[in-house]
Amino acid sequence: MALLASGRRGLGRLLPQAVQPSVVQLGQRSLSAEPAPSESDDSITVTVNPYKGHRLEPPSRDVQTNKKELLDMFETMVRMRRTEIAADLLYKQKLARGFLHLADGQEAVPVGIEAALDFKDSMIQSYRDHCTYLGRGGTVKELFAELLGKKDGCARGLGGSMHMYKREHNFFGGIGIVGEQCPLGAGLAFAHKYRNDGHVAMTLYGDGAANQGQLYEAFNMAAIWELPCIFVCENNHYGMGTADRRGSKSAAFYTRGDYVPGMWIDGMDCLAVKQGVAFAKQWALEKGPIVLEMDTYRYHGHSISDPGSTYRTRDEISGIRRARDPIEHIKTLLTEHKFADGSELKKREKQIKREVEAEIEAAKKSEFPPIEDLWNNIYVDGLGAKLRPIEISKPKIQL
Repeated sequence: MALLASGRRGLGRLLPQAVQPSVVQLGQRSLSAEPAPSESDDSITVTVNPYKGHRLEPPSRDVQTNKKELLDMFETMVRMRRTEIAADLLYKQKLARGFLHLADGQEAVPVGIEAALDFKDSMIQSYRDHCTYLGRGGTVKELFAELLGKKDGCARGLGGSMHMYKREHNFFGGIGIVGEQCPLGAGLAFAHKYRNDGHVAMTLYGDGAANQGQLYEAFNMAAIWELPCIFVCENNHYGMGTADRRGSKSAAFYTRGDYVPGMWIDGMDCLAVKQGVAFAKQWALEKGPIVLEMDTYRYHGHSISDPGSTYRTRDEISGIRRARDPIEHIKTLLTEHKFADGSELKKREKQIKREVEAEIEAAKKSEFPPIEDLWNNIYVDGLGAKLRPIEISKPKIQL
């Protein structure tokens, strides 16, 4: 307890003297700085929906972007959408098994986040992780190979839908236990501060995990040590089948860090997310943790076993699609600014659909991992023992 009471000095006592953290030098860039797109003659300024701040002054609503960035966002979100729809079909065909949590409708969150970060920043996610994995540079083939239990999958076919992983890009996975990733994310932020490398840890969780005790323990430790951790609540408004305002006394999740500053962001708008996350990264590097609430919406049910229409109406779902769909929003910006016309974008959507289908076929042709993988990674050096299989006639398994 004395360690916790000592505030920032507690972190210093945990680190060797030679690697004491120093303040990261950020030059003259202010906390309200906006992420600048690559130089282009077709840059435009888009005004996004207002941010809401808790213990902070939010950034400007005016976001700079350009044709290339908007086209990239459009194509990435379409690829994510097609991937989720195809994954749903694979499970219904019983070609993939286990759990499945889809994020179609929520694509603007990972796309906007990645527009403000780089792959040296860490990322950890809940089990709704397919789009996050693609945003971190994963391929559609690797994703589907993992769903199908094939060795070309991102976790060599051993993780499945809830455990996408890309270590080389600092994506530390989807985590299958509700809220478990939150203290792990604080640990990743601790590592960044320990190394003094100028990067942050993005810790994503859903509104259904927002009442978990371990989240508030992570808030506390991150605040004491001023860790560069960005806690991101992806509020799709339903924790399984329970509406956020029925399951939480306060559904203003960006304020729930209390002493940790927070900000509400329109999570259906890539550009709003980009601007907000860029602001949050600067804040976290200079001042410590921050909580972001991404106001978003999922079109599918909670999981493959949930039709998604017993606790909400189909009219509600279609109404959100018409008014707030993230892909349609970017498509509108592209056409209004004459960066592309509707027929071009439709053609590109069809091409992406074919590309996803081809990647699925390639994943299906991948081999299953060898049976020995079932007992690998259990003991570091092995026990030098043998395990008798169920069928006595089969050879014994070396452990």
